[in-house]
Amino acid sequence: MLPKADPNDPTMPDHEQLLLAVARDRDPAAFRALFDHFAPRIKAYVRRLGADSSAAEELVQDVMMAVWLRADRFDPSLASAATWIYTIARNRRIDRVRQERRPELQPGDFVPDAGEELPPDHRFEAAETAFRLRTVIGSLPPEQADVLRLAYYEDKVHAEISAERGIPLGTVKTRLRLALVRLRRAFGEGE
Repeated sequence: MLPKADPNDPTMPDHEQLLLAVARDRDPAAFRALFDHFAPRIKAYVRRLGADSSAAEELVQDVMMAVWLRADRFDPSLASAATWIYTIARNRRIDRVRQERRPELQPGDFVPDAGEELPPDHRFEAAETAFRLRTVIGSLPPEQADVLRLAYYEDKVHAEISAERGIPLGTVKTRLRLALVRLRRAFGEGE
């Protein structure tokens, strides 16, 4: 149960009161006040963490949506509103960085020479993996399979896919993330 915000309580800062109003009453005016205060600050914060302007805008929207949806989880006895909101921003930025990283080849990684014949057991494993991969990709929703194909088989960056398909960049990233989660599960790598 959320503590009752008392507007006359001088010990409770305004942002905490606003966040509690969003949690309890889904108060749009309180949310607007929080958004107007925190959105530019979150954008500057994630830019300092290395996000470009477009990614920072997306993160602001993502963070503020989380604030709206999860305001009922805010507990003023554990953290200030600012600490709670910036923690969401930091975690979302970390999640985005992890999603966008692609594994790079290491010097010791096995890369067969194009003219080199693979041993039979390696050919069998490669064929089995390729079959499983085609099966899992075939079971994906078409929009997820499409962005996966464009990103990994045609090596297009997210912004190119967004422009080519006429969908928001955040949608491209979400579809790709969902597809990769399903691939990881299918190959026993968890989430």
